[in-house]
Amino acid sequence: MIIYNVTISIDAEVHDAWSQWMREEHIPEVMASGLFLTCRMMQVLGDEDQGTTYAIQYSCADMPAYARYREEHAPALQAKTQERFGGRFHAFRTLLEVVHEA
Repeated sequence: MIIYNVTISIDAEVHDAWSQWMREEHIPEVMASGLFLTCRMMQVLGDEDQGTTYAIQYSCADMPAYARYREEHAPALQAKTQERFGGRFHAFRTLLEVVHEA
């Protein structure tokens, strides 16, 4: 299983609008691609001087599913995020492979 992790630090001034948008629009649009199996949105605990930080984790079955998402869906969805909240957040993405679950 592959985990696509997006870590986002969002400015306090737009936090509430961003949080609502993520839950009601963005995450449902990502999941509507049909390429992810689950999604979890978690708040990172700790220093909030730079805004609030979240980790959003999408799981998919394999690398071909992730690659298809990156090619067919990610550019448009990331452009929408930039349009709406550009300059108000910092994001980085990591790709993880599950090697063991207990």
